[in-house]
Amino acid sequence: MKAIVCDKYGSPDVLELKEIKKPLPTENQVLVRVHTASLNFGNLVLLKGKPFIARFAFGLTKPKYSIPGGDIAGTVEAVGKDVKLFQVGDEVFGDLSGCGWGGFAEYVTVPEYALASKPTNISFEEAAAAPMAGVTALQGLRDKGKIKSGQKVLIYGASGGVGTFAVQIAKSFGAEVTGVCSTRNLDILRSIGADHIIDYTKEDFTQNEECYDLILGVNGSNSISAYKRVLKPNGNFVHVGGSESQYFQTLFLGPFISMTGNKKISNLLQRANQKDLNYVKELLKTGKVKPIIDKRYKLSEVTEAFKYFQEGHAQGKVVITV
Repeated sequence: MKAIVCDKYGSPDVLELKEIKKPLPTENQVLVRVHTASLNFGNLVLLKGKPFIARFAFGLTKPKYSIPGGDIAGTVEAVGKDVKLFQVGDEVFGDLSGCGWGGFAEYVTVPEYALASKPTNISFEEAAAAPMAGVTALQGLRDKGKIKSGQKVLIYGASGGVGTFAVQIAKSFGAEVTGVCSTRNLDILRSIGADHIIDYTKEDFTQNEECYDLILGVNGSNSISAYKRVLKPNGNFVHVGGSESQYFQTLFLGPFISMTGNKKISNLLQRANQKDLNYVKELLKTGKVKPIIDKRYKLSEVTEAFKYFQEGHAQGKVVITV
């Protein structure tokens, strides 16, 4: 089979399309014929080995997982003897980041707990766009952010992969949602139902009088003190992504701020799990969430896809057709 192989850390140019042996499922695994995969920030970390702390999970000197790719959607081609949830021919989607990655390939073996049935009302491309970004947004809003109906929620970086899911999921919880993005992305936020939109190229929301119950920081480089200033008492700021300085501020200053005041500052470490994947599946099935797809690349064009993605200006998700 064909697969994208990464044998060393570096730029997208280290990625190679190779012919490798097709895998066979073990007793509790499913063999999936991959139709579509998608890119997430975790793919960049796995490729570059940065920040360095990530290498303790991904391999100190070279990648532990030689085939990148977390999100997939495809068709079950074979099942192990102990598999109970799926059978040959089922259409599935899932996040492989917790079980060895390997999605940028024609076939991949997956534990059944990493998959869910693909809703029939969405395409394989839309399904592959959803797992990691959707679950990240869900866990940030619900688990870390303690979102409640009627709250004022701000999503910074609202037009990217996680951000577009976060806007829609926050709306599904009954929140009043403000999305922050650049001028070129205003129409996207309107299309997914944001109640208010702030163009950060023209307005600094941290200097406004408006305050929020929950802020989800998906991108950007604002200081933690700036976010804290526009949080309501008992409000939550959840760091999902952004600059390294913002990450370390949240990591080291967040616990102190949270213990000494009435505003909570925390980091999210997304954890793939089937329960949350099925939650996202129901949102997709009922039409409460619709994946936004920016660009499509072939498997042979993964290097170009990474180069585009790392620029940080993707509108929604970048998908790979296999």
